[in-house]
Amino acid sequence: MKRIYSFFQASVLLGLATSACQEATYVPKPKGYNRIELPDHHYQAIDDSYPYQFEYSKHAQIKPDTSWMAEPYWIHLVYQDLGADVQLTYKALNHDKQKLRELLEDSYKLTSKHQIKAYAIDESILKTPKGHTVVIAELSGEVPSQFQFFSTDSSRHFLRGALYFPTATKNDSLQPIIDFIKVDIIHMLNTLEWKKS
Repeated sequence: MKRIYSFFQASVLLGLATSACQEATYVPKPKGYNRIELPDHHYQAIDDSYPYQFEYSKHAQIKPDTSWMAEPYWIHLVYQDLGADVQLTYKALNHDKQKLRELLEDSYKLTSKHQIKAYAIDESILKTPKGHTVVIAELSGEVPSQFQFFSTDSSRHFLRGALYFPTATKNDSLQPIIDFIKVDIIHMLNTLEWKKS
């Protein structure tokens, strides 16, 4: 019996000694995305110094466009906490049909530039409660702008916007934020009014 007990002890010690000599095997954690806590939607009116009026998210700050090509009334709606930027460009048409054609053409060109990386570009037309027509382009894939839009009254005003994230993060991990801001943009477009001149 003592022999069996000694044999058992020796086996256990040998097992422990050999297991301590092996290299550790590391298993990577499965990939996942950060949990994103999104706030409730709350809106405020843009100040009346612009030729357009709308309600925008209280989570966004209005900043003037400071690029070298910026024009009056070009702004950014910056979502600092979400790392997003909605760029808005405005052009006065002054009943110039040629200018309207050029702006429409430019809008479609700017959207189509993303075809290289986009899996799909879904375009739709929205009729707002205020009676305005808005063209919306939703882009999917690893594109820098996932949501673009424009609206015009065809004679005096033209407003174009695009959602950007200045980050290299994959868009599927940004999807909750993209969806959140889309709701804000749709609300903005539904409350859009042109200022009477």
